[in-house]
Amino acid sequence: MWRNWLEVYRTCNFRADRPMDPISKWLLVVRCCVFPMTFISAAIGGLLAASAGRFEPLPFLLSTVGLLLAHAANNMINDYFDLETGLDSGEYVRAQYAPHPILSGLVTRPQLLRAILLVNALDALIALYLTMLRGWPILAFAIVGLFISVFYVAPPIRLKRIGLGELGVFLVWGPLMIGGTFYATTGMLPAWVWWASLPYAMLVATVLIGKHMDKAEQDRARGIYTLPVLLGERGARALNIGLMIAFYLVVLGLVLARVLGVWVLLILLSLPRLMEVLRTYLRPRPAVPPPGYPVWPLWYVSWAFVFNRRAGALFLAGLLLNLVLPVYLPG
Repeated sequence: MWRNWLEVYRTCNFRADRPMDPISKWLLVVRCCVFPMTFISAAIGGLLAASAGRFEPLPFLLSTVGLLLAHAANNMINDYFDLETGLDSGEYVRAQYAPHPILSGLVTRPQLLRAILLVNALDALIALYLTMLRGWPILAFAIVGLFISVFYVAPPIRLKRIGLGELGVFLVWGPLMIGGTFYATTGMLPAWVWWASLPYAMLVATVLIGKHMDKAEQDRARGIYTLPVLLGERGARALNIGLMIAFYLVVLGLVLARVLGVWVLLILLSLPRLMEVLRTYLRPRPAVPPPGYPVWPLWYVSWAFVFNRRAGALFLAGLLLNLVLPVYLPG
């Protein structure tokens, strides 16, 4: 079964010639393939906390588990409300690149709703414990994150439909997740942590922008005004390219300001991958998928996600080396 789980994790899909097992089913339902972004955000918060000399393992572990549960709940909430509001259908992109939990028959509506409630209940218990440990700011982080998660797709706000979904993801995977993990792990939140959370927040935003680029034509027809719909394809490409380049510039600025140690410049090793992604963004989208391509009709998001993994992993490696052998520019 581990091969099934690995396939779901790597591709968000499951081969039809294999028997479905319960764990693979729920890994598909929660879309575990995108969990690495949440794990990296939590790990950044933990490594920043360790560099500040205030690392406590149990709160960090609980925060990480809580964030992964919150991401799972967010994905299920998106699928539930997009179906309830009539957006998701067999013709919409969501049901084409990976199995939709309900439309594909993996679960029923009541089962998905119960899963959402269960995961949020578990998250609430973790938040309650951390609140008892650290105080009310934990609740503030949790409430703001839940608000963005629910009203990203739920009426009456529907952030995705009014061009604010990308900003919401930037805030959640950057300041909220990284800052929240730092605070839960240390009990404090200095201003420099907010700045240190920005580079990876930009990387995650590029993934969502890429996904919305892939769906822009269908979204425009349905009155969903994501940033790529508002900016047009050329503007959206320029925005994503700009954010990818800005990632390096912001990290360099944080090193020059002595917020981060010089080891984070390991991200420069991801420049070859960046060049590959930028060449793809500057070419027209292919009319048909390459052989063996697993998530068609998605395209731009896949390249953004590949870049996210490479650059995010190197950023983490740099933070770890800074912890083991701190090297900062002279003040």
